[in-house]
Amino acid sequence: MPSQISSAFPAVLSCGLMGACAVPTASTEARVSFIDPLGLARPAGYTQVVDVPAGRTIYVSGQVARDTNGQLVGKGDMRAQAEQIFRNIQTALESRGAALADIVQLTAYIRDMSQLAAYREVRERVLGANPRPASSLAGVASLASEDFLLEVEVVAAPRH
Repeated sequence: MPSQISSAFPAVLSCGLMGACAVPTASTEARVSFIDPLGLARPAGYTQVVDVPAGRTIYVSGQVARDTNGQLVGKGDMRAQAEQIFRNIQTALESRGAALADIVQLTAYIRDMSQLAAYREVRERVLGANPRPASSLAGVASLASEDFLLEVEVVAAPRH
């Protein structure tokens, strides 16, 4: 049986060219589903499929370990850089009324796979007990600066 965790995800107004809008009712609310379907291995730390049937989507550009002033945080320290990156993602999401729990897709680019455990430890702590987003991880030769060890981009689907 597939693992499935759903959470409420309100439908948006549907407006036609003439400005007529259909107001959603309780029966038209869609749900975000986090699924590990039969036939695919159950992963640790992420979900194989996230189904967002309708609603608002927020795309957050790749975040690196820069503070509010644009200064590098944690030179040579994967854990410190990952923590700053997730703070940046949280700030970006909160600026649009969303939260880390609304992340449905996450892509991470890491320069040194030997530091993967430090990144994963921070990611697990930050994401908490929420359903895990669909995720991809790529080892890369370089990022925008030699000082960056990690870059993370996300897609969020706010549930409110």
